[in-house]
Amino acid sequence: MRESSREWAEQMSTGLALVDGQLRVQWINPALAELLGLGLRHAQGQHLTGLLPDADVVEQAARCLVEQRSVQCRGVALSGMQSDGLRADVSLQPLNAESVLVEVHALAESAPTVSPLSATLRGFAHEVKNPLAGLRGAAQLLQRRLDDADMQALAALVIAEADRLTALANRLLHHDGAPQLGAVNLHQLLERLSDLIQAEPSPPHLRHDYDPSLPDVHGDADRLLQVMLNLARNAIEAGARTLTLRSRVEHGVRVGDRMLRSALRLDVLDDGPGVPPVLRDTLFEPLVSGRADGTGLGLAISREIAHEHGGELRYVSRPGETVFSLYLPLPPRVSAASGKNDG
Repeated sequence: MRESSREWAEQMSTGLALVDGQLRVQWINPALAELLGLGLRHAQGQHLTGLLPDADVVEQAARCLVEQRSVQCRGVALSGMQSDGLRADVSLQPLNAESVLVEVHALAESAPTVSPLSATLRGFAHEVKNPLAGLRGAAQLLQRRLDDADMQALAALVIAEADRLTALANRLLHHDGAPQLGAVNLHQLLERLSDLIQAEPSPPHLRHDYDPSLPDVHGDADRLLQVMLNLARNAIEAGARTLTLRSRVEHGVRVGDRMLRSALRLDVLDDGPGVPPVLRDTLFEPLVSGRADGTGLGLAISREIAHEHGGELRYVSRPGETVFSLYLPLPPRVSAASGKNDG
């Protein structure tokens, strides 16, 4: 963008951004920074999902570069300190083969609402912070007093998990619902999950069935780990003796009202008794549990996390074989490189 054009764009009340061929932000104008509650310098260098987390916008931006044509996205949900609950129409215009101009027109503001689940989660977050602090302190004391390296590693695992859960609780309490986005290696995430499962008092037998060609995804590693951990612990508590962690690329997947040509799929497969028929239609609803001591929040939280990543959570179940699957959109640039653009 020429200097004279940039000076003119900075005076506009319409939100504007310029992204490069890697879909990273090169520049935004003050109007868009104010709308999203971002600092001008903080926004520069971020992936486009850091500004507009809607997966369809990212997919269309990649397509805009490849096909060199303008694209319109209607009713896109905005996420930011100033823009929660707002929607916007987004125009994507290629300036050349390596840059796209993003134009954001905010729609009329809707009345803010707080879902019953969000209110429940904030109350839960408040209650768990003190026990987490005590748990972390006890683990630190153990780590200092233990001579055995394996025991020290287990104490370090407890400390890391306490810190992760405290961070999640703080986000809920401070109404900061935006994911902390970055590159996530899914197989490293599954290996971390394996470490946590093996630390259980009576861990199941673990099997791994990975597709080594899976690319990184752009997401919140802590939240995605929370989804997989919820699925694994549900299986263990239901009586599973063997868990299989599996990764795949699947083609022709419908997520919500969108058909994705390609999606990443993470499976937790168990040999437990299966989901009771009476729960199958309401399993992902809050406060629904098949156990007397269950809270019914784990799967509801997991589904919300899947949705905020543009994905979906599904399951199939019969006695002796239950599979919960987390679907995530294939990164657009990977799809475009392989000729498999999502649409």
